[in-house]
Amino acid sequence: MDGVLADFEAGLLRGFLQRFPGEPHVPLEERRGFFANEQYRALRPDLAVGGGWIGGVRHEGSGEPGPHRTSEDGGPLPWYHWVEKHLGPQFVERIILTSDKTVISGDLLIDDKEVIQGHEETPSWEHILFTCCHNQHLALPPPRRRLRSWSDNWREIIDSKRRVLPPDPDGLGVPQQ
Repeated sequence: MDGVLADFEAGLLRGFLQRFPGEPHVPLEERRGFFANEQYRALRPDLAVGGGWIGGVRHEGSGEPGPHRTSEDGGPLPWYHWVEKHLGPQFVERIILTSDKTVISGDLLIDDKEVIQGHEETPSWEHILFTCCHNQHLALPPPRRRLRSWSDNWREIIDSKRRVLPPDPDGLGVPQQ
């Protein structure tokens, strides 16, 4: 959600620069790898881990980039608040929070993490890599697909899945297996 619906990376950098002006930082065009703390650890080991600085930076000032995940935040409530504020209450009912995306049944997973690992070796969904600064340099082997942004043709990706599914003769939104 952080890199797909909210611009976590820009918010993180903005907050980091506000909180630590003049300190070395990683420009967005140089970000590599899913976890920002891995690159920041190389610059300043004392900033990268202790005290939940990523979460703390994200709480700084206004214009927060997305829901907050820190050990102090009290669980999933900030995710729900963020979704309600930015997408509306009708989407709150659709939230699925899990530590293992592979066990969720679906057709597509649009995610900015290059590799999704979990309990299921072959999840039911196709992973569409959402382009963010930390993964834009990656070349995907066929048949993997990428969504470059929400202004890209995301409907084509969804429609391509619909063409593969068998028709729903009852009109209930449940394809026949």
